[in-house]
Amino acid sequence: MTLPLLSQPRCVEDAESWCGTIYEWTGNQWLARYSDLLIAKPLNILLILLIAFGIRYLAHRAINRLTQGNGGGPKLLQPMRERRADALTAELMSERRMQRARTIGSVLKSIASLVIFGMATIYALQVLNIEIGPVLASAGVLGVAVAFGAQNLVRDFLSGMFMLVEDQYGVGDWVDLGEAAGTVESVGLRVTTLRDLNGTVWYVRNGEILRVGNSSQGFAVAVVDLPIAHTSDVEKAVEVANGVAQEAARSEPLAKDVLEPPEMLGVDQITGDTITLRLTTKVRPGRQWAVQRTLRAEIKRTYDEEGIQPPYPNGLPLPPSSRQTN
Repeated sequence: MTLPLLSQPRCVEDAESWCGTIYEWTGNQWLARYSDLLIAKPLNILLILLIAFGIRYLAHRAINRLTQGNGGGPKLLQPMRERRADALTAELMSERRMQRARTIGSVLKSIASLVIFGMATIYALQVLNIEIGPVLASAGVLGVAVAFGAQNLVRDFLSGMFMLVEDQYGVGDWVDLGEAAGTVESVGLRVTTLRDLNGTVWYVRNGEILRVGNSSQGFAVAVVDLPIAHTSDVEKAVEVANGVAQEAARSEPLAKDVLEPPEMLGVDQITGDTITLRLTTKVRPGRQWAVQRTLRAEIKRTYDEEGIQPPYPNGLPLPPSSRQTN
């Protein structure tokens, strides 16, 4: 009586099979009998993995070309308002656009890898003769249950994806999200992190953001309101403020932040106590507050030198000894 492993397997009769080929090469009955499990199936799985890695490489390369462009930035991800922007604004947005494109590219690469290797795993299970129908059915039921219980998480994720693609805001921007306002410290697919003026860190779920006010996108406008007394010479005050602002905008430290010459709008408001003049200028994003503070300080100093008086406190005239003469 011969042992099963020592008997010649029937599969060797098929010369074109792995069993027949291995038996012909080695003469080993055991290796020939289990050649399908030890050689054929591993080679098939290896081929599937090689194809998966190849597809993944091509997908990542396509994503890189989509999000990086050919030296001119990610044109396909560029919002329409940026495509129509002037050259100066487009230059200011270039670095920001590249940062956003890298973030989107990273997310797309992760999704592509998950899908490709998920399909490769399914094919590998089929090669091993494992029934994937029950597995997929169980995974489908579990997925529905998880999705039903994680509706808010899915909404946060989708909202985060749209925010990244639409470039609504980025790290370093000053934004107002309704419930919280501050500087954006991080933008994730689920949560956006802000830090307000008091240093408090706010974690805002993307799915809860209904509106976004961005004070740092493209360019900003520095608005300087100048209250003066009714007894002051308005024309002189306008002329002095405009001259000081023009000179300050051409000098350091404002020269690098101011994009266009300041524009004096004139009298903006008149009350019983005050005449308010308004001056505006276009500046780099996020620099409007620093420019406003500098212009106010320079104009106030010149107003004091020129005898242009501030509004009377509580609407009452100042004592004669405290008045400045022209």
